[in-house]
Amino acid sequence: MAMTKIYIVYYSTWGHVATLAEEIKKGADSVDGVEATIWQVAETLPEEVLGKMSAAPKKEHPVISGKQLVDADGILFGFPARFGMMAAQMKALFDSTGGLWSQQALAGKPAGFFFALGTQGGGQEETALTAVSQLTHHGMMFVPVGYTFGAGMFDMDEVRCCSPYGSGTFAGADGRSRKPSEAELQMAEHQGKYFATIAKKLKMGAASV
Repeated sequence: MAMTKIYIVYYSTWGHVATLAEEIKKGADSVDGVEATIWQVAETLPEEVLGKMSAAPKKEHPVISGKQLVDADGILFGFPARFGMMAAQMKALFDSTGGLWSQQALAGKPAGFFFALGTQGGGQEETALTAVSQLTHHGMMFVPVGYTFGAGMFDMDEVRCCSPYGSGTFAGADGRSRKPSEAELQMAEHQGKYFATIAKKLKMGAASV
């Protein structure tokens, strides 16, 4: 059977979401028969503005176009939260998929989210809920991580951005001072493995119909 292709598509300003994307890929790649690829979305801010923001240098991941999403068997989208919504750069990618929407070319594909937020009140679950609207119009299937990470979802011994909606990290109120913790990285890897397993099962099931 052909490999199950997982696309990990992200936008990152200060590198936090990019770090999570790389951990997610580790988890996805650990599933036999799965091929995970990391993509980043196009930047919409000018270099002058990024410089004033002290934005992190971009990773070497290729930039994806909306039409390339059809090649994936499952997609995990990662982005910073902006007032309870996805960052504008990620929204720009979805805004470019009108042609795919009109054909329902993404219908039936599993998808999920991962995040970076400034603070514990930064709206991780709200951001997930507003992002689900993008999947709904495309007919995609939202695959949350649930509580499959186990005991790590319930530990109260440290601050961690772990949600049943998807893995995440807190970046600090300034957007960059805090780095992903070991617990957050472990959950990101778990999400990659869990999502890849679901996507593989769906592809195998579709092939047998």
